Amino acid sequence: MDPVGAADPSASPGPLTHLSLRDNSEARPPSGADGRSLPGSWSRSSPERATVLKEGVRRCLQQQCEQTVWILHAKVAQKSYGNEKRFFCPPPCVYLAGPGWRVKPAQGQAHQAGETGPTVCGYMGLDGASGSAAETQKLNFEEQPDSREFGCAKTLYISDADKRKHFRLVLQLVLRGGRELGTFHSHLIKVISKPSQKKQSLKNTDLCISSGSKVSLFNRLRSQTVSTRYLSVEDGAFVASARQWAAFTLHLADDHCSQGDFPPREGYVRYGSLVQLVCTVTGITLPPMIIRKVAKQCALLDVDEPISQLHKCAFQFPGGPPGGGGTYLCLATEKVVQFQASPCPKEANRALLSDSSCWTIIGTESVEFSFSTSLSCTREPVTPVPVIGTLELSGGGDVATLELHGENFHAGLKVWFGDVEAETMYRSPRSLVCVVPDVAAFSSDWRWLRTPITVAVSLVRADGLFYPSAFSFTYTPEYSARPGPLGLPEPATDADADALLESIHHEFTRTNFHLFIQT
Repeated sequence: MDPVGAADPSASPGPLTHLSLRDNSEARPPSGADGRSLPGSWSRSSPERATVLKEGVRRCLQQQCEQTVWILHAKVAQKSYGNEKRFFCPPPCVYLAGPGWRVKPAQGQAHQAGETGPTVCGYMGLDGASGSAAETQKLNFEEQPDSREFGCAKTLYISDADKRKHFRLVLQLVLRGGRELGTFHSHLIKVISKPSQKKQSLKNTDLCISSGSKVSLFNRLRSQTVSTRYLSVEDGAFVASARQWAAFTLHLADDHCSQGDFPPREGYVRYGSLVQLVCTVTGITLPPMIIRKVAKQCALLDVDEPISQLHKCAFQFPGGPPGGGGTYLCLATEKVVQFQASPCPKEANRALLSDSSCWTIIGTESVEFSFSTSLSCTREPVTPVPVIGTLELSGGGDVATLELHGENFHAGLKVWFGDVEAETMYRSPRSLVCVVPDVAAFSSDWRWLRTPITVAVSLVRADGLFYPSAFSFTYTPEYSARPGPLGLPEPATDADADALLESIHHEFTRTNFHLFIQT
């Protein structure tokens, strides 16, 4: 039974309204001494604490002080047997992005005099591992041209002694001086023994690749690990990088559309399909290409089965003279070029490829955590980072509530609309409910608003740790005329005007709330 629903109504802390919240301590609902709300109760920070936080939240929103941890990894991992070590390919990598990493530390976190070098280092391993040096790899972050910090775990593997079918990667970030910043987890990774050579069936889609999903492509000359090159994007151009890999959105394209106009289509990708690769970071695309299955260094032109994880494939550019082998995506050292294949003399439905035009395809996942330590002097880790998934608006008039659905919620979190704290109730690790603040909190001239007001929705921990989100809340006003110049006759009495304004305000708050995801 839901403990919130089972609560005694007589124990409620009074009317829930964003129009007339009482700020005195006697009227405020009970909360813990550390600022955490008790389960099923409404709470907000003390006025003194709220004033301090308000300035800090406003500064975070204006200066964009967020710090983002971005973990990029493959969807599947091939198991190692015996003494072999099949390192994860592509290797898991971590990006640290956002201006908050370059903000000076808060009071109490100052660097030691004379300290130089990176302010954070990382350690990555598998969940459930012992944490020994042999199972954990240290990440040394290097600054990229785009100001992101990059680290890569190139020697991680899973042995045959590990009988799990799925696992997660665990990233521990440690600040200079040894203080733990937090522990972050990847998505689940499926363990496979080897790439499936059987024809894939859509009855078992576990290893199939769908249109719109993220993939990585790599080439390994003569099956040597040291010769691995990853398709990537640098300085606006496609390259074959030995160090960094990029994730691409794989879209099914439409055969009937004009060149350059390929609306996305749903479904699983099959060999022989026209596809388009779009870089998830830069948005740069390759021309539409036909994906072909590769066997014994030949492109199979008559295969239309679904694509599977870690299959070898080739990408053929449409067109070309009849009877020719076709032109394929290829690498030449670090450059991405075109390769002219030749027809197979023995089999008409095959084209002979070079080793450098054969690619391995694998699905990828990414997980993102955003926070800002600029408000907080705490030495506690920032994890677990709360993640908002969806918002659900309820009520109207004098009372409107917003329910946040997501993960890693706890009683120490408060919801903020812009720089205004909302009265918040913790329901479960996946649900927070808050009272929508009155629009007057954002504009003293709300009665005459002509344009919508959009404010960011964020979370603040009891110790001041700030968690931004991708969501915003928009107040959309109804039309109302500003009073005319002095001396003109009033269209109604003061009482009528007040009643009209009150009705407009109620209609404003009752029917005109809209939710948007910021892009």
